[in-house]
Amino acid sequence: MGSLNLKWASGCLALWKVDSSKATLRGSYGNDQFKRKEKGGARCKGGQRSVIVATGPAIDHAPAISREPLTKDHLIHYMASGCKPKQNWRIGTEHEKFGFERKTLRSINYEQLSDLLNGIAERFDWEKIMEGENIIGLKNDKQNISLEGGGQLELSGAPLKTLHQTCDEINSHLYQAKTVADEMGIDFMGLGYQPKWRLEDIVRVPKERYNILQNQLCKFGSPGVEILIMACSVQVNLDFSSEADMIKKMRAGIALQPLAAALFANSPFKEGVPSSYLTTRGHIGDFDKHRTGILPFVFYDNFGFEQYVDYALDVPMVFVYRENKYIDCRDMSFRDFIAGKLPAIPGEVPTLADWENHLTTIFPEVRLKRYMEMRGADNGPLDMICAVPAFWVGLLYDEVSLQNAVDMIADWTPEDIQNLRDMAPITGLRTQVRGRLLRHIAEDVLKWAKEGLDRRCLSESVFLDPLKEVVETGLTQADKLLELYHNKWENNIDHVFRECCY
Repeated sequence: MGSLNLKWASGCLALWKVDSSKATLRGSYGNDQFKRKEKGGARCKGGQRSVIVATGPAIDHAPAISREPLTKDHLIHYMASGCKPKQNWRIGTEHEKFGFERKTLRSINYEQLSDLLNGIAERFDWEKIMEGENIIGLKNDKQNISLEGGGQLELSGAPLKTLHQTCDEINSHLYQAKTVADEMGIDFMGLGYQPKWRLEDIVRVPKERYNILQNQLCKFGSPGVEILIMACSVQVNLDFSSEADMIKKMRAGIALQPLAAALFANSPFKEGVPSSYLTTRGHIGDFDKHRTGILPFVFYDNFGFEQYVDYALDVPMVFVYRENKYIDCRDMSFRDFIAGKLPAIPGEVPTLADWENHLTTIFPEVRLKRYMEMRGADNGPLDMICAVPAFWVGLLYDEVSLQNAVDMIADWTPEDIQNLRDMAPITGLRTQVRGRLLRHIAEDVLKWAKEGLDRRCLSESVFLDPLKEVVETGLTQADKLLELYHNKWENNIDHVFRECCY
């Protein structure tokens, strides 16, 4: 099938075929020592896909596990095993989106989501991922489609080599999802936060992982649950070559996440009216001092893999997965788990799969696994989705651009970064840090990102064009939507569903 070019038009996203072949890389974020074992999902005879029974909350296939008990040194080695030479670096992009009924504008329910996933699987040859009798996702080679806590449809893309392949992958996914959804009277919307409906109006997906996680987040009040149920983001997964390279990228990534939040701000509404934030999703995202935020220790002189492992060991657990069941471990310690003293399953010790699943319950501005996850951007139109990986690849995958960023933030304190993190959702590019407007910092950073992409010699800097317009005008997607709301839409939020649908 040829790739699809989707253009963000006034109204819905327009789709049309173009003559280019879709390239797919079979890259992997792991190395041979921790390569995952296949337990299912092989292609069956006759061209039919098999059904995958979910083997855990975060991964479809558990990584190879040593028979000896895990120690802290094993966990450090596991994180360090992500180091790889630059020629093997890849780009993984994930994005979430809301589905809604075209006639009523209401959030779609699980039965509709189930029909949608089954339709995509049957028409486009995806394998189904099941939890009991419920379909909860799809898999196709290195790509995954999953349902988030509030029914958001998420594409977790394959690790790809170029931004052209990344955007082509997003094009293809949106075409497939839209093809099936059209026949169901369903559209998808590119915003960072549910603009009209209240928390109680939103579907809950029958995934036990989210039931336990939601109960955990409830203790932080509404923001903890809202980030799970009401928000949509774009995430970029990137590689590192060494511990020193990881440290540089973590520091630049965390310090500049507020800039990314401002550039990609696209969630200015809540419950049908302006929320007072350009990115409502960004505002509610820092709700738990243990598992969210800017991680000040990343800027300490002794930071490295060991310090991140120490941090993760002390983040309260949420669950473990045993014999196709989720076991609630809220507020229990992974350190106790290593010692065989986890109250929920006394005497048992963790596997690497347990560690990997635990890491997915931590939500800092940049999350470290065997790769790094940039987590600061609202979802938006297609060109902005493609701009997110372009921004971070240009800045962090080029040594000169990365060093420029590290030098720029060298005198920023954790307090400066926290203040920037607190204010960027409200004042956006007008936020100040160290006496400079974020908009002016964005000019420098965007220039470095473009130069970094140009040095890759892959004609990728075109994907930064939407950000160039944002910096030149000072107007984000959120600013434009607020202008429409107060004027052309006459304060009627319903228009945003048509304006921002794919």
